[in-house]
Amino acid sequence: MTKLFTVGRMLELLRETLQLEMVSDGAGLDRPIAVNEVSSPGLVLAGFTERFPAHRMQVFGETEIAYLLSLESARRREVLDLFFSFDVPCAVVTKRLEVPAEMRETAAARGVPVLRSALKTTEFYRRVKPALDAEFAPSTTLHGSLADVYGVGLLFVGRSGIGKSECVLDLVERGHRLVADDIVIATRRGNDIIIGRGHDLQRHHMEIRGVGVIDIPAVFGIRSVRQQKRIEVVVALEQWDQPETVDRTGLDGATITILDVEIPKVTIPLNPGKNITVVAEVVAMNHLLRYSGVDAAQAFNQRLISRMRAAADVRQYLAEDNE
Repeated sequence: MTKLFTVGRMLELLRETLQLEMVSDGAGLDRPIAVNEVSSPGLVLAGFTERFPAHRMQVFGETEIAYLLSLESARRREVLDLFFSFDVPCAVVTKRLEVPAEMRETAAARGVPVLRSALKTTEFYRRVKPALDAEFAPSTTLHGSLADVYGVGLLFVGRSGIGKSECVLDLVERGHRLVADDIVIATRRGNDIIIGRGHDLQRHHMEIRGVGVIDIPAVFGIRSVRQQKRIEVVVALEQWDQPETVDRTGLDGATITILDVEIPKVTIPLNPGKNITVVAEVVAMNHLLRYSGVDAAQAFNQRLISRMRAAADVRQYLAEDNE
C-alpha cells in the first residue's frame, strides 16, 4: 500500500532543501498532498475561481503578498476566507515575507497549515518540482540483481538460485559496481528512464548460497558500490534447453516493459563452462556501441545482403551471356 504523502511528510523531507518553517500552529500537517504540481493563487485572489487548481500546494510570492497588503483589512479577510474555503493542502509564503495576520487567522480557522520559505519564489519552484516528482514517481519492486558495468545498468533476472548474485559478485571482483541484490526498487523518472536502487535495510549486502550474507563495500571497498543506477539492459539468465530457440544474431531486438517503459532484453542460456561474467561485460559494451550508433548485428546483416545481391547480379549476367 502506498504511503500517504502529507504536508507533515513534506516538511520532514524537504525542510532544509526548501528552507521551510512553520508559521501556523502546526494544525493540518496530516492534510494530503495528492499531486506533484505547485501553483500560485493567481486570479482567485481577485475573485475568479472557476479554474482554480485547489488540490495543489499554493505558493504566495512577493506579488501575491503585496496585493493582499494593498487591500483594506476587511477586504483582505474576505479574499482570504474565499481562498481558504477551498480544500488546499497548504500555503507557502516565499522570501521569508511577513504573513498577514488575516492570513494566519483564516488559515487556522480552516485547519490549513501555513509555511514560510527563505527562498525566492523562482528558486522555490525550481527546487520543489523535482522533489515532488521524485516522491510521486511510479515505482515497483523487482526480483533481480542490478550492477553498473562500464557505466551501463545491467539488471540480472532469472529464477531463484540460477546464479544472479554470483554473476554480479564476479563483476564486482573485476572492478564493476553493485547497486542492489535480490530486491531492486525501480522508479520511473520522466517518460523513459527507470532508476533502480536497493532497499534501505538490505542495501549493498549480498546473499551467497553456502557463504551467507556479505557486506560488499566492507569486503571490496566503497568504490565497489553505488546508490542508484539507470536500468538500461535486462539480462535474463535461463537454464540451457536445446529445443528452445535462442537469438544468435542480435537482430530480434527483444524488450521487456517496466513501468510502461520498454527496456532492451538479452537472454543468456546457461550451460557448463560458459563465462557469464565476460558475456555480461560484452552485453554492456555492445549496448554502448549501439547507443553511439554502431549496431554490429545490423551492419553484418547489411554486408551479407549486399554480398548476396552482388553474387545474384553476377549469376544473372552469366545466365544472360549466350556467347
